[in-house]
Order: sequence, then structure tokens, then C-alpha cells
Amino acid sequence: MRVLITGSSKGIGLALANRFLNEGHEVYGIDILESSINNQKYHHFIADISKVDSLPDIKDIEVLINNAGVQNKNDIDVNLKGTINVTRKYAFQSKIKSVLFNASASARSGFEFAEYAASKGGVVAYMKNVAVELSKYGATVNSLSLGGVLTSSNDIVINDKESWNRIMDATPLKKWMSLDEVCDWVYFLTVINKSMSGQDILVDNGELNLNSTFVWPK
Repeated sequence: MRVLITGSSKGIGLALANRFLNEGHEVYGIDILESSINNQKYHHFIADISKVDSLPDIKDIEVLINNAGVQNKNDIDVNLKGTINVTRKYAFQSKIKSVLFNASASARSGFEFAEYAASKGGVVAYMKNVAVELSKYGATVNSLSLGGVLTSSNDIVINDKESWNRIMDATPLKKWMSLDEVCDWVYFLTVINKSMSGQDILVDNGELNLNSTFVWPK
């Protein structure tokens, strides 16, 4: 299939691009950075999703993965408005089969940074709107709200023993997701899934829903 991934130059987006290429799909990537991928089936475009006029013309996208995002730097403009720009340009056409939004566990909890949490909460709400609009094409539309993921952007806490111990104390499964795990979820939701739509899927190693604390004297 023809797959478009935003934020495809590093981290989750890079891992996703390689997974879909390995599965034999034609992949188009959009990022503000150059790409390290060398594959005949990969087509890279440098663009800022918050600026709709910079988005390239790519026709007949079948799978759209809205992965691009920032934290503490124009969060609303990039994470929410930019994602809307991309979705309107590439998803609203008859070839579309699936759209997936990279939201965040912060969209559920409200924790983390204020504008980041607000932008991701907006992404989840917008996903539901898109799910209704694209149902006429038979397309599935969902969002994936991830907790901690083992990426270099999180090294500041992963490599700090005190911070990591505090995080693990609050995480029932005592782990964060690997990039391979993220790719498995995304591939399932966009390629294998044919019936679930309009849902936000929380994958956070139990942190939000299993971390209730009950104190009682012994």
C-alpha cells in the first residue's frame, strides 16, 4: 500500500518507516529533517506540517500515520493544527483505508506539560471527527496514546537513575515500550484492523489505570 508517515526521520517515525518498507509497502515520509533511509520504495519530503503551503502533493495515500510532534515548542501549532493540515490534505479521498494519530497518555491524564497535553487531547477529539467523516470510504481511524517509549528523546530520564526509579515506581509492569512494540501496534491498527474505528488506544504499561494507591495501617 501507499503509506504516508509524518515525522519519519528519527525515533518512532523512522522505526515505522522501516517496518512498513520491510513489509513491502511504498512509504512516503515528511519531516523537517533529512532522512537516513536508503530504499527505492521510500520517498522523502522536507516540510513543516504547521505550514500547510509547504506540504507536498502526494496522491492516493492509503494509510496515513500522523506521527510528527513536538514538546514545549509550538505544541498547538504543530501537534494539533499541523496534524489537521496533514489529514485534510491526504486522507479525505476515496483511496484512504486507514488513518492513525499518535496521541499520548497525557491526553488521558492531563499530566506532563500543559500545552503538550492540550494538543494531544485535541488530537484525540479530532480523530473522532475524522472517523465519522471518513467512514463513507470504509476507512478505519484511530489514535494510539502511548506512555513511555524507549527513544533517544527520552534519554534525559532513562539515563538518570533517580528519575528512572521514580518512573518505574509508578509503572506497574516496570518497563517502557520498545520501538518494535510500537511498530507492532501501529501495523495492527492500520493494516490488520478492519473493523475498529473512532477509538483511542492507551498503551502505557498500566501506569494510568493500574496505579491506584491504598494506604491502611498494618
